[in-house]
Amino acid sequence: MQFRELSEQEFIDFTNNFPLKSIYQTFEYGLVMNKQGYKTFLLGLLNNSSIVAATLVLVKKEEGFKYAYAPRGFLLNYEDFYLLRDFTIQIKNFLGKMNIIGIKINPLIIRNTYNFDEQTVSHNPNYQLVYEALKQNEYYHLGYNNFFEALKPRFEAIIDLNKPLYQLFNNIKKNYRTKIRSAIKNGIRTYKGTADDLGYLYDFTKHKYSRNLEYFKDCYQFYAQRNMIELYYTKLDTKIYLKSIQEKLNHYEEYSNNLNNHIIEKKGQKKNLINKKINIDRYLDQYKKELVNATNLLRKYPNGIVTSCLLLIKQDKQITILMDGYDKKYKRLNSKHLLIWQLIEIYQKIGFHQFNLGGISNMTVDSNKYSGLDEFKLNFGAKMIEYAGDFELVTNKRNYNLYRNYVPLKNLIKSKLIK
Repeated sequence: MQFRELSEQEFIDFTNNFPLKSIYQTFEYGLVMNKQGYKTFLLGLLNNSSIVAATLVLVKKEEGFKYAYAPRGFLLNYEDFYLLRDFTIQIKNFLGKMNIIGIKINPLIIRNTYNFDEQTVSHNPNYQLVYEALKQNEYYHLGYNNFFEALKPRFEAIIDLNKPLYQLFNNIKKNYRTKIRSAIKNGIRTYKGTADDLGYLYDFTKHKYSRNLEYFKDCYQFYAQRNMIELYYTKLDTKIYLKSIQEKLNHYEEYSNNLNNHIIEKKGQKKNLINKKINIDRYLDQYKKELVNATNLLRKYPNGIVTSCLLLIKQDKQITILMDGYDKKYKRLNSKHLLIWQLIEIYQKIGFHQFNLGGISNMTVDSNKYSGLDEFKLNFGAKMIEYAGDFELVTNKRNYNLYRNYVPLKNLIKSKLIK
């Protein structure tokens, strides 16, 4: 067995042929994170000149100590316990000699798959064996976190695209199907963008995520080299929107007038009709105000308004949302609902198998903070995939112990200074 740094092409070729992987295990992600201040390594274990396992490693120096991170873990078969043992020995030795104190991984080891529509849970029958094998190789499990405490989510929402399109649409919650139709009728349209449109994504996400515009530009630049990245956005056609509001206003005016005539003509009990007219008149007042708003929008934005934006990565037959956002001023127009559905349509038709909507929290645990995010993704018919979580492997015990002793002391001194 030989353990060494891999060339760019060696790593790409191995990654391309590896069955289960993430966009965060790619050579391109290493280039992106290199621009974020990380030193990157492409490492592999070879058997008779054939690569049998590999990993992207990111290294950052903090407080004078170097620490490594392998996003989404190593590219190896964790159920091959001999391979896991050999790879662990080699990477521990390699990183230890570089005075890197430890490495954190959050591998794509599935623990459970939840289908909330069918109210079923599928357990990975080999999970406990893999978990114990990691522990035996001195990986320390950092716990089963339920929310977003780790560097990568422990739970993801993934849609299986291997179904007829009509079934995928029917799997979406009924109220979301209504919102999708409403978005189309109101004049929301989806467009394929370019790197020039990344500013929309940044504007929609800058108050929610820590990534800056340069991060998005780097992602686009590096992933575009192998045609792995796409940007889509939605735009409100203000002409169609004004026409739609006018039609709704006309409908409720006619409805209100008809009810008024019935009330005049009706003898005896009129209470039900009067109550119905009161409710209809509420809608009528709402659309009168909205007509003024729609008229102003057309006057101010005759070429339309960008309302949501999404950046995705294509990897083999899976697409993964890297980042998405929307303009909260136009949330009621349901742009993101339509955008997600139309991307399902686009990629299902050209043969993609999975749509990874990204991280969610543990839906089996009550949390008002993340319930909106979780429900939005799962309402598209996605399954919740639960992974094993984060593990830490100490690679230089002496320096690791120095670090563990230094950080509490530093925090203690800092707290005393603050007081």
